[in-house]
Amino acid sequence: MNVLVAQDTICALSTAPGLGAIAIIRVSGPEALEVVDSMFSKTLANKTKNGLYYGDLKDGDKLLDEVVLSVFRGPHSYTGENTAEISCHGSPFIQQEIIKALLDRDVRMAQPGEFTMRAFANGKMDLSQAEAVADLIASESSAAHDLALKQLRGGFSNEIKELREKLIHFASLIELELDFGEEDVEFADRQDLKDLVDEIK
Repeated sequence: MNVLVAQDTICALSTAPGLGAIAIIRVSGPEALEVVDSMFSKTLANKTKNGLYYGDLKDGDKLLDEVVLSVFRGPHSYTGENTAEISCHGSPFIQQEIIKALLDRDVRMAQPGEFTMRAFANGKMDLSQAEAVADLIASESSAAHDLALKQLRGGFSNEIKELREKLIHFASLIELELDFGEEDVEFADRQDLKDLVDEIK
């Protein structure tokens, strides 16, 4: 179930700022596909599947660039919302023109980390996975990369889940022992309980 239902559509440059061969501008939110469709030379309205589309991106009659448009319909996207990623030529001027055209269509600039925050809020990842995104981006060694990637794939979350199940099992055994302690009924071997406590610790 969604914790947050975003009412607005956001955009941001998803690649490093500056000059490059390719730049990617991500647009996500309730109106993402409609906004991008209004600028794209090929209509997306009748395309119901996720996919890549090549064509011209325009601001009215003004040609902005030839682009590859990646379409992800929610919930099958990073954020869980309708999302479009515009792969354009990496000129800072082209990037600015595309972002300006999006802002003119009531799309707002995303706050730092907002795409990941929406992914978390929409149940696409848990909190430890969301934190791992920043760690993965900042990783500068093989060990840091491997650890962040494991956490992003749910490694830490799975360990917490396993620990929780062991704690619940331990608590239920203790409750049974307390409830029937005076009746000389033993539900768990004392050594097994001690081993379980050591394992949990």
